Amino acid sequence: MENTEETTNQPQAEETVQTAQPALTVNEEMRSHFYEMAKWAKFLGIVGFVITGLMVIGALAAGATMSALSKFGGGQLAALSGGAFTFVFMLYAVMIFYPSLLMYQYSSNAKTGVLYGEQFNLTHAIGKLKSLFKFWGIVTIIFISLYALIFILAIVGAASSMSNLNNL
Repeated sequence: MENTEETTNQPQAEETVQTAQPALTVNEEMRSHFYEMAKWAKFLGIVGFVITGLMVIGALAAGATMSALSKFGGGQLAALSGGAFTFVFMLYAVMIFYPSLLMYQYSSNAKTGVLYGEQFNLTHAIGKLKSLFKFWGIVTIIFISLYALIFILAIVGAASSMSNLNNL
């Protein structure tokens, strides 16, 4: 008897402390906004898919046309430019396809999450939206870096040509 009394008076080592963490609630106005965003994201995703398809078809057709025209004149350079044209436009098509895919996936998951109150789908949708913004952020950083590099090369080129003019 005495032995059981001792064990109940001692504090348990596996006691968990619960902290009050504010819960995020999604009210009807937010659900309405999510649903409307999902509809627009689906529209933009589908438009992006159509544009991607048209770009791929156009890139293949234009590349083939440029290569075929090189047989009538222009030689190897015209044939090479057809391949380069196709490559550049395929790269643009991928740059349009990926964000379109993310928007479409966001749309599907957000609609399901909002309509059926499924936390998992809404969380997955927000993850897709995060990936979309991350993609465009990286693309923006790349383009800003390229513009800065071009600007620096232009200044170096201008300084070099000015020094060549002074030597004449």
